[in-house]
Amino acid sequence: MERRNAWLTYTDAEEKEMEAVVKAYRHFLDKGKTERECVTQIVKEAEAAGYVSLEDKLAANGKIQAGDKIYTVGMKKIVALFHIGQEELENGMNILGAHIDSPRLDIKQNPLYEDSDLAYLDTHYYGGVKKYQWVALPLAMHGVVVKKDGTVVEVNIGEEEEDPVLYITDLLIHLAGKQLQKKAAEVIDGESLDILIGSRPLKDLPDEKKKEAVKENVLKILKEKYGVEEEDFLSAELEIVPAGKARECGLDRSMIAAYGQDDRVCAYTSLLALLEMEAPKRTSCCLLVDKEEIGSVGATGMQSRFFENSVAELLEGMGKYSELTLRRALRSSSMLSSDVSAGFDPAYAEAFEKKNAAFLGRGIVLNKFTGARGKSGSNDANAEYVAKVRAILDSHEIAFQTAELGKVDIGGGGTIAYIAALYGMEVIDSGVAVLSMHAPWEITSKADVYEAKKAYKAFLLDA
Repeated sequence: MERRNAWLTYTDAEEKEMEAVVKAYRHFLDKGKTERECVTQIVKEAEAAGYVSLEDKLAANGKIQAGDKIYTVGMKKIVALFHIGQEELENGMNILGAHIDSPRLDIKQNPLYEDSDLAYLDTHYYGGVKKYQWVALPLAMHGVVVKKDGTVVEVNIGEEEEDPVLYITDLLIHLAGKQLQKKAAEVIDGESLDILIGSRPLKDLPDEKKKEAVKENVLKILKEKYGVEEEDFLSAELEIVPAGKARECGLDRSMIAAYGQDDRVCAYTSLLALLEMEAPKRTSCCLLVDKEEIGSVGATGMQSRFFENSVAELLEGMGKYSELTLRRALRSSSMLSSDVSAGFDPAYAEAFEKKNAAFLGRGIVLNKFTGARGKSGSNDANAEYVAKVRAILDSHEIAFQTAELGKVDIGGGGTIAYIAALYGMEVIDSGVAVLSMHAPWEITSKADVYEAKKAYKAFLLDA
């Protein structure tokens, strides 16, 4: 059942609309390279579309009713947006759920040191990475430093043309004989992913500090530029990501090359779909979470009570809260777990079962199940629900395909789907096919981005 390439179906008007969606998406990628930055940009766009914070809404009059557009943020890293529908919330919601964290390197709490007249920052990688991919690249630092008095200092180094970039060194090929004999997972070990941050020593230091003159110069720069001390690293969240803006890829400009497309491609198209909704019958929701890449744990991951608590607050604002009503609202909901899928790569065809693989340009991907090998750790969507989603996509003439994550015995992966399914709601994974997933730069098709946005809107309308 080979699916047709979506590019073959577009009119000139549709291609123009697609390019507008992709332009907005690329801007989002450039602005949101961390979870905090994503949430800031999401709130900005939501407020421009008429959304107000749940806290402000409850403080103003405490009443929530049909037509209200509401968002709520948790710890600046997780956000839920609701467009309240005409039907009772107890009857469920149509939910788009995606994650906004991506694999990266995190700066440790005691990171700065000097060795052989070079200054470094120690890191701990976050999420599933091929460590060797992160060396010999221009890198940027994003994040916050929070001082003891509560002052939050935002850090963004390496993105502007006049900015310096950061770097992780690799061993020159001339001396790399032994290194090249290692397995790929061992070529670079985690403790070697240290960020080269300086080499210029500070002059006129007292004798006791001359041995770390380069480190002292880095500290001087940090003090002058950001007003932070070395101890402030203890309460910092600094992330190392690839430097540079999202780019068009291919001579035909048909693809996007960028960092963090897993899963910001699904997060942003979900947001766009929600913001375009007008007077929904059923409450529409977009839930964008943190920590998916490390198991959806913590206060800002899908396993937290953030979403459940947010729905409880909505019901309270409607004057209809009870534990049973909350349970019914969650159980009766329908969800698309909007997460990316592995795109078929002819260069690595041996990893895929081609009949059940996702192809770039053929539309949004439905994954009935994910998991590893024997579907371990997977939500396996009911056939009835798959049929319902198929019918919605076909009725709106959305290009879609079905896939699984590689050959059965090779590997696998998971999403937030199984966690939402614990409430008893219907859930299926649906997202954009990605090449080089989890690499510093990933590839998607413009057509698939466009089809995803259309598919998510159709789901909100008709699920």
